[in-house]
Parts: sequence; structure tokens; C-alpha cells
Amino acid sequence: MNNLLITGGAGFIGSNFIRYFLKKYSDCSIINMDKLTYAGNLENLRVVENDKNYIFVRGSICNKELVDYMFSEHRIDCVVNFAAESHVDRSILGPDIFVETNVKGTQILLDVARSYSVEKFVQISTDEVYGELGETGYFTEETPLAPNSPYSASKASADMLCRSYFRTYGLPVVITRCSNNYGPYQFPEKLIPLMIYKASNNEKLPVYGDGANVRDWIHVFDHCRAIDTVLRSGKAGEVYNIGGNSERQNIEIVGTIIERLGKSDDLIQFVKDRPGHDKRYAVDTFKIERELGWKPEYSFEEGIDKTIEWYLENTEWMENCISGEYLEYYQRNYGGRAKNV
Repeated sequence: MNNLLITGGAGFIGSNFIRYFLKKYSDCSIINMDKLTYAGNLENLRVVENDKNYIFVRGSICNKELVDYMFSEHRIDCVVNFAAESHVDRSILGPDIFVETNVKGTQILLDVARSYSVEKFVQISTDEVYGELGETGYFTEETPLAPNSPYSASKASADMLCRSYFRTYGLPVVITRCSNNYGPYQFPEKLIPLMIYKASNNEKLPVYGDGANVRDWIHVFDHCRAIDTVLRSGKAGEVYNIGGNSERQNIEIVGTIIERLGKSDDLIQFVKDRPGHDKRYAVDTFKIERELGWKPEYSFEEGIDKTIEWYLENTEWMENCISGEYLEYYQRNYGGRAKNV
């Protein structure tokens, strides 16, 4: 593996993976292709922009001519597809772009990767494709897909395309399905950075429903390690669940942030629940631990402390995100100022 195409590499997980990968491997080159939509931020990659093993190209995975050119020009060996529209709320308000990017874009990548006989294609998916769990049990790789939002449905569709390209054409595809990520450079529409930002500014903290929805949380660094492991050792045609073994209710997450920042619980404001809001996700990581030897390194307590510290030290980065397209989005769809949603 010499030339690695990363799609969506200016986003949260993709940019963390690029920084991780370039620091760890000096004999590989990364070509980062990103459309730079609202959550794509080249500031996330400032530290590597002059690295001799890094190339950035602005463009969409839905542009087949450009994708084909990328493979031809850079002799791509492997693909890691992070490119996706990813926020559930946005998918409820406007599903079209989710189908276009997450389904059609993935199909184009698969087609071109097949024509150039890549060594491996890693599809970054989500545990949300499995649907909803009750109070007990875990999603395994054998759990039937039952997505409940336009976002998760588009990701499940992409996963099925990937499976079909392995079974029909022999394309060496591997799918990863990860639980909720947190860590540095996460766009502040997501729970943890949004709560950190609002709490640090003494603003109300909007919590859906009763806040009892449960998610398994994994630090993005551990997710990057897992993707690296799958890229190098994962078996073609397989699915690997990735999780942090750190289940928390949303209200617990908010409470932890309030406590760490020394704020009052009075900031919490319960709001109308999201349509189709899944109650609980949790993944069984036995397969990737047993077969590939990966385990998370961060405890949630250590990870959340480091994450809060990072956001407090990077307030300018956060303000730049908040004041841009994010603000316009909430003004357009919810009315008022985004900071008061």
C-alpha cells in the first residue's frame, strides 16, 4: 500500500485519521478528496498541509470524471471512504443530498475502484444502520439492518452496494460500523462539542426528549486505530463493529460536561424529541478484538477530559464554525439565533 485515497478527509473523523496516519507511516502517501461542505474544514489539516506525503483535491465523489482522474493520476492502491452527509437532523429536513452523496457517491467510488483493481476499499459506516436496541443486548455484525432515519437508511444502502460489489465483482471491500465518536475537530452540531460550547458561554443546553437515549462513545483516536487495523488486516467481504464500550445516556454526557466546566444544571433545557429518535445503540466488538487484535485505549473519563480541554483551548476554531453555515442552517430551519436553539 503506497497511495491511499481518503474521501471526506477534511471532516471530523477523516481529518483525525489523516493526521494519525501520516504521523505513523512515512512510506505512504495520502490523497485527500473533499467537497468542503459545511463540516469540511481545511483548518483541521493545517498541521499536515505541507507534508510531502499529502495532497488535497477539492471535489465531490459524485463527480465520476474527477474520481476517475484521481485514480489514474495518483495510482491509488487503497480507498477509505469517509465522505458522507452525516447529521440525522439534516437528513430529516432534507433527505435528497443524503441519497445523492451517501448512495450514488459510494456507487461511483466502487465502480472506479473496481476498474483500477484497488487492493482494498474500506467503507466507513455507522452502528445506526442496525436500528434500535432495547435496554439489553448488543448489535453484532450479523444483526439485520433496520435503519430508522434517512441518514441511516442512506448509509445502509451504501453498505449493501459495497457487499454487492464484493460478491458480484470480487472487489476487496471491508465495512466498518462504529459507535458515536467524540474528540477534537468535531463540527459543533454534534452533542459533545455543542454542549461544551454552549455551557462555556452560559447558554441553554437543548436536550432531546428526556435525555435517556443511550449511545456507546468512542474517542476518535481509537476509531482511527481501528480503521488502520482493518485497512491492513481486515478480511475482504467482512464487516467489523467498532465501539468504545462506554455506554452513556445523553443526559449523563451533558451532566459530565456541566460538572467539568463548573456550571449549573439550570442550563439544561429539555426540547421536543427528534422524530424517529432511536433509544439505544451499542455494538459488540468481539470480532475485531478476537480476529484483528484491536481494543480501545481511551476510557471515557480520560477521553472526555482531553476533549473538553481541547475545545476550551481552541475557542477560535469553534467560533469560526458557529458563526458560519451552522448559524445560517439553524436560523433557516428553526428560526432565531442558532446559539439559542
